Amino acid sequence: MAKVDYRQTGVDIDAGNEAVRRIKNLARATYTKGVVSGVGSFGGLFALDGSIADPILVASADGVGTKLKIAFMTGIHDTVGADLVNHCVNDILVQGARPLFFLDYLATGKLSPEVAEHIVRGISRACVENGCALLGGETAEMPGFYASGEYDVAGFIVGVVSKARMIDGSRIVAGDQLVALPSDGLHTNGYSLARGIAFDVLKLSVESHVADLGETVGAALLRPHRSYWPEVGPLLDKGWIKGMAHITGGGITENVPRMLPEGRTFSLDSNSWTIPPLFQWLQRSGQLDEPEMFRAFNMGVGLVLACAPADLSALLAALPRAWRLGSID
Repeated sequence: MAKVDYRQTGVDIDAGNEAVRRIKNLARATYTKGVVSGVGSFGGLFALDGSIADPILVASADGVGTKLKIAFMTGIHDTVGADLVNHCVNDILVQGARPLFFLDYLATGKLSPEVAEHIVRGISRACVENGCALLGGETAEMPGFYASGEYDVAGFIVGVVSKARMIDGSRIVAGDQLVALPSDGLHTNGYSLARGIAFDVLKLSVESHVADLGETVGAALLRPHRSYWPEVGPLLDKGWIKGMAHITGGGITENVPRMLPEGRTFSLDSNSWTIPPLFQWLQRSGQLDEPEMFRAFNMGVGLVLACAPADLSALLAALPRAWRLGSID
């Protein structure tokens, strides 16, 4: 009987060790004063500093979806790492939470230490930008489970907010105003439809230059998901923001209602912003109707905030890129 070892079955422990070696310093670069444990522990340890009264922990988990296909096609892997962090940061920001620490999960059929390093480089960079520690993670090599050169990533975040400062939309009333912050492209939603239009309908490649966009398809579709923490975080103690919605899957149509009290609806001022060229190009190329576009894509709106009419001017002044999007009915 022939001798079989773990590497022959597709799992390379040495490659796993090399990946860990490459990413250790990337993780350490994100450490904040709350980090207690170092890289390599079975569990990550984090100490709350006691600066927040009645602390409530807020947690979320998410992935990047089929945007990963664009990373596979281009060979660019660091931006999806940043996408992962920023998406999760926004998901807890809407409840008023400050990000504390982040964990990642990377699964692939055959581990490439270089690709793993690039992914974690993007994660590390985004963690630093958001003041969030990369506390730990897991890299799983699963031969036969993923196609060659492909992987999946997931992120897990924990943040904190004072109970008195939680944002849950319960204070929103008729007449309150909606404020929008712009997205940077598709962020991490609508990629199955966008890929179908670009690659199946139009028969383009990631290297194809599109005049309407002024860049290649790959560049347009890989633009990182923006984090709104640097802009909105400093305003959380002002008391202006009554509710927030992160515009992800389902678009404006399905995400704004998630922040509203039961019985409340909203109206948009469709003339308040110009739909960015990427979305116009996708709609025209795919012959999509407007309701489908607003459910599949963010349409240039990445975050929506609700405030009282009396606070609208102050909020807009504090957020130079923002605009009045509509109102609560």
